[in-house]
Amino acid sequence: MTCLMIKTHKKFDVNSAICRIFAPMMRVVGNISVFLMTTICMPSCSLFSGTHVLSQDYKDNSEIVATNQEAEETANESRRPSKDIHLGKVNRDRSGLEIPASMGQGEQILYRTGYTTSYNREYKLPNWTAWHLTASHTNGPYKRKGVTYTEDKEVGYPRATNADYRQSGYDRGHMCPSGDNKWSHQAQEDCFLFTNMCPQSHNLNGGDWNDLEMLCRRWAERYGDIYIVCGPLVDKTYRTIGRNKVAVPYAFFKVVLCMRGMPKAIGFVYENEDGHRPMTDYVLTVDEVERLTGIDFFPQLPDDVENRVEAMADLAEWGK
Repeated sequence: MTCLMIKTHKKFDVNSAICRIFAPMMRVVGNISVFLMTTICMPSCSLFSGTHVLSQDYKDNSEIVATNQEAEETANESRRPSKDIHLGKVNRDRSGLEIPASMGQGEQILYRTGYTTSYNREYKLPNWTAWHLTASHTNGPYKRKGVTYTEDKEVGYPRATNADYRQSGYDRGHMCPSGDNKWSHQAQEDCFLFTNMCPQSHNLNGGDWNDLEMLCRRWAERYGDIYIVCGPLVDKTYRTIGRNKVAVPYAFFKVVLCMRGMPKAIGFVYENEDGHRPMTDYVLTVDEVERLTGIDFFPQLPDDVENRVEAMADLAEWGK
């Protein structure tokens, strides 16, 4: 410690004397200060949590340094995709009403900006694709022009490619349609991944199936939001296209849930073939679609609500 210098005529002798008298005392005070800092401040620093804190006794007006644990949590949070799909972030919300019950080890869940897909490695197709369509997502500035069909690198080989569809006689049929993803550039790109595609009859893709897609957007606008799940139906003797043997579905299903007002649901099944028929010809109950697909839809609904809405299907009740 530095001794205080006092101005006096006998400066050297007086100061030397003061130093000799007070120096031992100051060393004792210093030792006591260290002891107090160790016994009082340090218990607030957990050795097990890896916490490091700067006491204001050491530095006035300083901010407490974040703990290692808090820093790790912050880093993890920054890596964790947001559930807010309105911000163009990946949707990893497995608790959404649109998500079917787990199908077990035979599926790979793929989270996209505007939808979630259960991928089937054997068929190179989705088992199902699910999304929450809101009124605000029924339109937007991000059109499909310039967006390319893309291999999904999150799934292993062999996987569907553009070459598999070339000269196959089938369209690259969207499950979650481009028209439901105009609200976000990333959502529009995501819906052109081949894990969101199935070989689909050209006439069906541009005809009756497209009519249902447009009707769903009108329902979302009318009611504010709806929950949609759709996908392929593949039989045991399915044929394939391309070098990667992408399965050709014999039909497609779609189920829709609305929770606005009195909850209601409706199902549809379209055979994968040319033709044009009234939409009422395709209507089924959700229970009937479940029996065809083996998929448990809308499992997070209260049982009484689920049982009631899945047993009924009235297209007229939904309106056009």
